[in-house]
Amino acid sequence: MIITNQSVKLKRDCAAIAIPAGTKQVLPAGTRLRITQAAGTSYTVAADFGVLYRIEDADADALGLSGPSTETHTPPAFSERMVWDQLKTVYDPEIPVNIVDLGLIYGCAIAEHPEGGKKIDVQMSLTAPGCGMSDVLKADVETKLRRLPEVKEVKVEVVFDPPWNPGRMSEAAKLQLGFDLDYGSTNSWGNSSGPFPILR
Repeated sequence: MIITNQSVKLKRDCAAIAIPAGTKQVLPAGTRLRITQAAGTSYTVAADFGVLYRIEDADADALGLSGPSTETHTPPAFSERMVWDQLKTVYDPEIPVNIVDLGLIYGCAIAEHPEGGKKIDVQMSLTAPGCGMSDVLKADVETKLRRLPEVKEVKVEVVFDPPWNPGRMSEAAKLQLGFDLDYGSTNSWGNSSGPFPILR
Protein backbone atom coordinates (compact mmCIF):
# COMPACT_ATOMS: atom_id res chain seq x y z
CA MET A 1 0.00 0.00 0.00
CA ILE A 2 1.35 3.38 -1.04
CA ILE A 3 0.01 6.79 -0.10
CA THR A 4 1.16 9.63 -2.27
CA ASN A 5 0.40 13.25 -3.05
CA GLN A 6 1.66 13.09 -6.61
CA SER A 7 0.01 15.57 -8.99
CA VAL A 8 -0.79 14.31 -12.48
CA LYS A 9 -2.63 15.40 -15.59
CA LEU A 10 -4.76 12.77 -17.34
CA LYS A 11 -3.14 11.67 -20.59
CA ARG A 12 -6.46 10.44 -22.02
CA ASP A 13 -10.15 10.23 -21.17
CA CYS A 14 -10.46 7.92 -18.20
CA ALA A 15 -13.27 5.99 -16.51
CA ALA A 16 -13.64 6.84 -12.81
CA ILE A 17 -16.01 6.21 -9.92
CA ALA A 18 -17.06 9.18 -7.78
CA ILE A 19 -16.46 8.69 -4.04
CA PRO A 20 -18.57 8.18 -1.96
CA ALA A 21 -21.54 8.28 -4.39
CA GLY A 22 -20.31 5.29 -6.39
CA THR A 23 -21.42 6.79 -9.72
CA LYS A 24 -19.44 6.10 -12.88
CA GLN A 25 -18.04 9.02 -14.85
CA VAL A 26 -15.49 9.73 -17.54
CA LEU A 27 -12.83 12.30 -16.67
CA PRO A 28 -11.56 14.13 -19.77
CA ALA A 29 -7.94 14.13 -20.88
CA GLY A 30 -6.03 17.03 -19.35
CA THR A 31 -7.90 16.92 -16.01
CA ARG A 32 -5.51 17.76 -13.18
CA LEU A 33 -5.61 15.23 -10.33
CA ARG A 34 -3.73 14.55 -7.11
CA ILE A 35 -3.19 10.90 -6.21
CA THR A 36 -4.15 10.61 -2.54
CA GLN A 37 -3.96 6.82 -2.23
CA ALA A 38 -2.55 4.02 -4.34
CA ALA A 39 -3.62 0.78 -2.73
CA GLY A 40 -4.49 -2.70 -3.87
CA THR A 41 -5.51 -2.44 -7.51
CA SER A 42 -6.91 1.07 -7.64
CA TYR A 43 -6.04 4.72 -7.10
CA THR A 44 -7.95 7.35 -5.14
CA VAL A 45 -7.52 10.75 -6.74
CA ALA A 46 -8.71 14.25 -5.89
CA ALA A 47 -9.71 16.65 -8.64
CA ASP A 48 -8.91 20.37 -8.42
CA PHE A 49 -12.54 21.01 -7.52
CA GLY A 50 -12.29 18.76 -4.41
CA VAL A 51 -14.16 15.66 -5.57
CA LEU A 52 -12.61 12.24 -4.92
CA TYR A 53 -12.56 9.53 -7.59
CA ARG A 54 -11.42 5.94 -7.82
CA ILE A 55 -9.46 4.90 -10.91
CA GLU A 56 -8.74 1.24 -11.58
CA ASP A 57 -5.21 -0.09 -12.03
CA ALA A 58 -6.09 -1.04 -15.62
CA ASP A 59 -6.27 2.72 -16.34
CA ALA A 60 -2.96 3.55 -14.64
CA ASP A 61 -1.52 4.63 -18.02
CA ALA A 62 -3.99 7.54 -18.06
CA LEU A 63 -2.30 8.73 -14.86
CA GLY A 64 1.12 8.30 -16.45
CA LEU A 65 1.86 5.23 -14.32
CA SER A 66 2.58 1.64 -15.26
CA GLY A 67 -0.41 -0.70 -15.19
CA PRO A 68 -0.78 -4.19 -13.77
CA SER A 69 1.95 -6.74 -14.43
CA THR A 70 1.32 -9.13 -17.32
CA GLU A 71 3.79 -11.75 -16.06
CA THR A 72 2.48 -15.31 -16.09
CA HIS A 73 3.47 -17.93 -13.56
CA THR A 74 2.11 -21.15 -12.13
CA PRO A 75 -0.29 -20.29 -9.29
CA PRO A 76 0.31 -21.96 -5.92
CA ALA A 77 -2.18 -24.46 -4.51
CA PHE A 78 -5.34 -23.02 -2.96
CA SER A 79 -5.22 -22.23 0.78
CA GLU A 80 -7.29 -20.32 3.33
CA ARG A 81 -4.31 -17.99 3.83
CA MET A 82 -4.48 -17.15 0.11
CA VAL A 83 -8.13 -16.05 0.55
CA TRP A 84 -7.28 -13.70 3.44
CA ASP A 85 -4.23 -12.34 1.62
CA GLN A 86 -6.46 -11.55 -1.38
CA LEU A 87 -9.06 -9.85 0.83
CA LYS A 88 -6.27 -7.65 2.21
CA THR A 89 -5.74 -6.23 -1.30
CA VAL A 90 -9.19 -4.59 -1.20
CA TYR A 91 -9.02 -1.09 0.26
CA ASP A 92 -11.60 1.40 1.41
CA PRO A 93 -11.21 4.24 -1.12
CA GLU A 94 -11.38 6.95 1.55
CA ILE A 95 -9.37 5.28 4.33
CA PRO A 96 -5.90 3.93 3.50
CA VAL A 97 -6.56 0.59 5.24
CA ASN A 98 -7.62 -2.75 3.76
CA ILE A 99 -11.09 -4.14 4.53
CA VAL A 100 -9.72 -6.98 6.70
CA ASP A 101 -7.81 -4.66 9.04
CA LEU A 102 -10.77 -2.27 9.09
CA GLY A 103 -12.82 -5.15 10.50
CA LEU A 104 -15.30 -5.13 7.62
CA ILE A 105 -15.12 -8.90 7.02
CA TYR A 106 -17.66 -10.49 9.35
CA GLY A 107 -17.34 -14.01 8.00
CA CYS A 108 -15.55 -16.04 5.35
CA ALA A 109 -16.63 -19.65 4.78
CA ILE A 110 -14.74 -21.91 2.37
CA ALA A 111 -16.42 -25.12 1.23
CA GLU A 112 -16.13 -27.72 -1.51
CA HIS A 113 -18.14 -26.85 -4.61
CA PRO A 114 -20.51 -29.63 -5.81
CA GLU A 115 -18.85 -29.53 -9.25
CA GLY A 116 -15.31 -29.62 -7.82
CA GLY A 117 -13.13 -26.78 -6.65
CA LYS A 118 -14.01 -24.30 -3.93
CA LYS A 119 -16.96 -22.12 -3.01
CA ILE A 120 -16.38 -19.01 -0.87
CA ASP A 121 -19.12 -17.19 1.04
CA VAL A 122 -18.19 -13.80 2.49
CA GLN A 123 -20.18 -11.60 4.84
CA MET A 124 -18.88 -8.05 4.91
CA SER A 125 -20.01 -4.70 6.21
CA LEU A 126 -19.25 -1.05 5.47
CA THR A 127 -18.11 1.76 7.72
CA ALA A 128 -21.43 3.53 7.03
CA PRO A 129 -24.80 2.15 5.91
CA GLY A 130 -25.95 3.55 2.59
CA CYS A 131 -22.40 4.07 1.32
CA GLY A 132 -22.49 4.50 -2.46
CA MET A 133 -19.30 2.44 -2.79
CA SER A 134 -21.04 -0.71 -1.49
CA ASP A 135 -21.46 -2.34 -4.91
CA VAL A 136 -17.92 -1.35 -5.94
CA LEU A 137 -16.30 -2.92 -2.87
CA LYS A 138 -18.52 -6.01 -3.12
CA ALA A 139 -17.54 -6.46 -6.79
CA ASP A 140 -13.86 -6.00 -5.83
CA VAL A 141 -14.06 -8.85 -3.34
CA GLU A 142 -15.91 -11.13 -5.76
CA THR A 143 -13.53 -10.43 -8.65
CA LYS A 144 -10.36 -10.92 -6.62
CA LEU A 145 -11.51 -14.13 -4.95
CA ARG A 146 -12.65 -15.60 -8.27
CA ARG A 147 -9.09 -15.21 -9.58
CA LEU A 148 -7.76 -17.68 -7.02
CA PRO A 149 -6.93 -21.21 -8.19
CA GLU A 150 -9.70 -23.81 -7.77
CA VAL A 151 -12.38 -21.21 -6.92
CA LYS A 152 -15.63 -21.94 -8.78
CA GLU A 153 -18.10 -19.71 -6.94
CA VAL A 154 -17.98 -16.61 -4.75
CA LYS A 155 -20.93 -15.06 -2.95
CA VAL A 156 -20.56 -11.79 -1.05
CA GLU A 157 -23.31 -10.51 1.23
CA VAL A 158 -23.21 -6.98 2.64
CA VAL A 159 -24.63 -6.97 6.19
CA PHE A 160 -25.09 -4.32 8.88
CA ASP A 161 -25.85 -6.48 11.90
CA PRO A 162 -24.01 -5.89 14.09
CA PRO A 163 -23.23 -2.35 12.94
CA TRP A 164 -19.55 -1.72 12.24
CA ASN A 165 -17.65 0.32 14.83
CA PRO A 166 -13.98 1.38 15.17
CA GLY A 167 -13.43 -1.27 17.84
CA ARG A 168 -13.46 -3.87 15.02
CA MET A 169 -10.25 -2.45 13.51
CA SER A 170 -7.01 -4.34 13.97
CA GLU A 171 -4.29 -2.86 16.16
CA ALA A 172 -2.23 -2.23 13.02
CA ALA A 173 -5.08 -0.23 11.46
CA LYS A 174 -5.57 1.85 14.60
CA LEU A 175 -1.87 2.64 14.78
CA GLN A 176 -1.74 3.48 11.08
CA LEU A 177 -4.63 5.91 11.46
CA GLY A 178 -3.15 7.45 14.62
CA PHE A 179 -5.74 6.11 17.08
CA ASP A 180 -5.11 4.73 20.56
CA LEU A 181 -5.30 0.93 20.70
CA ASP A 182 -8.48 1.08 22.83
CA TYR A 183 -10.18 3.46 20.35
CA GLY A 184 -13.69 2.25 19.61
CA SER A 185 -13.83 -0.31 22.41
CA THR A 186 -16.63 -0.07 24.94
CA ASN A 187 -16.39 0.31 28.69
CA SER A 188 -18.54 -1.50 31.27
CA TRP A 189 -21.38 1.00 30.65
CA GLY A 190 -21.44 0.24 26.94
CA ASN A 191 -20.01 3.63 25.98
CA SER A 192 -17.32 4.04 23.37
CA SER A 193 -13.93 4.89 24.81
CA GLY A 194 -12.97 6.80 21.68
CA PRO A 195 -13.42 10.55 21.27
CA PHE A 196 -16.45 10.08 18.99
CA PRO A 197 -19.51 8.14 20.20
CA ILE A 198 -20.82 5.35 18.01
CA LEU A 199 -24.47 6.08 17.25
CA ARG A 200 -26.73 3.05 16.87
